[in-house]
Amino acid sequence: MRTAVVTASYVNDFDRCRLMCESVDARMKGDWVHYILVASCDVALFRQLEGTRRRIVDERDLLPSWLVSMPDPLSAGRRKMWVSPYSLPLRGWHVQQLRRLALARYIEEPVMLAIDSDVVLLRNFDPATLWQGDRLTLYRRDAGIGAVMGSNHIEWLAHSDRLLGIGPYTLPANDYISTLIAWRSDTCRALLDHIEGLHGRNWVRAILRSRQFSECMIYGRFVDDVLMGTGHQASAAGLAHVLWSEDSYPRGIMGLRQFMQDMEPHQIGIGVQSFIGHDLADIRNVLLEKAAA
Repeated sequence: MRTAVVTASYVNDFDRCRLMCESVDARMKGDWVHYILVASCDVALFRQLEGTRRRIVDERDLLPSWLVSMPDPLSAGRRKMWVSPYSLPLRGWHVQQLRRLALARYIEEPVMLAIDSDVVLLRNFDPATLWQGDRLTLYRRDAGIGAVMGSNHIEWLAHSDRLLGIGPYTLPANDYISTLIAWRSDTCRALLDHIEGLHGRNWVRAILRSRQFSECMIYGRFVDDVLMGTGHQASAAGLAHVLWSEDSYPRGIMGLRQFMQDMEPHQIGIGVQSFIGHDLADIRNVLLEKAAA
């Protein structure tokens, strides 16, 4: 059963994405194809990463024509923004989420394994092991969102309520967010159909009523609150050991070593969030140290 490995990326993450691709080629087993989803202006750069099992997909082949990228005038053209008649301007992290959702309608593979550009696989992994009979493992951290968390999670919960016609949410609520997770492609297509049927408009337009959204939250709550878990088996055993905040470990290579040592047996890779600022050379060096150990 072939897996669609899916990465949404952009020019500033190219070097991290290259490292991620190297690790996927070395560690991913079984039958898979890797789709990297990028803006039109980044296609030529990312073509360097193409191969027999890796394809670069232009977002223009996935998203509505009315969602248009342009240079952000507030950044002297160094950053991009996306404008539309139906929303406030979007940032790249918004559009990356939309690309991942949109891909489900364009592929035949039954499962989509989303892997962020800043993830590196360290252990061999066959995505077929995510299936338990006809049920796919769904990452879910029960009661992972509480009242003391940042406002983003609360806004993402409220957005999914409105979008899916469920709720109101109660706290604590389940958390579905990680940097290495699997979705069923047929479930993702059913999700988009559900949104369009409920709102009577294109699913992208419905999502963009607010810029505070999480595609992981939308998918997870659709599975649990609309489908009542059909086709999925929830698990809190996340596949990636993720460094989410800069105060979790000391800065520099010593902190990265400590972070790597805390990797759990069930985790197949690490994710060092790019906004934390760890030098990519330090990450590569720590990986080389681990490989030589």
